[in-house]
This record gives sequence, C-alpha cells and structure tokens, in this order.
Amino acid sequence: MKIKNQKPLDRQNQSKIKNQTDVDFAIGKDNFKYIAYGVIILVVGFLLMAGGKSDDPNVFNPEIFSFRRITLAPIIVVGGFAFIIWAIMKKPKE
Repeated sequence: MKIKNQKPLDRQNQSKIKNQTDVDFAIGKDNFKYIAYGVIILVVGFLLMAGGKSDDPNVFNPEIFSFRRITLAPIIVVGGFAFIIWAIMKKPKE
C-alpha cells in the first residue's frame, strides 16, 4: 500500500525530525545528583538508628533508648526525605 503524493524528505525536514526525537526529562542532571545525596542522608539516618541489642535476650539493654536512636536519627531521616522532595521539585537549569 503506497501513500499518494508523498514527497521525499529534504535535509531541513530531516533535521527537524531528528531534533524532535531528543527527549527533555522533567528532572535534570543536577536533580538526580541531589536525589542521590538525599538517599545517602537517609542511609546515614537509618544506620544511626541501628544497634542497641542485648547479647542475652533475658537482659534489658537501656542503650536502645539513647538520644542518637530516639531523637537524632529520626530527625536526620525526616530531613533526608525533605531533601529528596526538594530535589525532585527543584526546577532544572535550562
């Protein structure tokens, strides 16, 4: 099946078609870098929460209620999530 009246593409039209295939992402390269930094902040926060277990399950270890695990680590994790949200919403440079 042939299409009637089809003109061959000249060089100008070919370059327009090639330019149309270039994809512009909504999130820029810098945004991905900031998202990676946010993930690193999250990992640090979760690592700060880890630990505090007792060697003997019959003995209570009060170390699980330390300032680092109860206060500092959750603040860092929430900050990491906030940083990732900011990195996603940040307008990429043009």
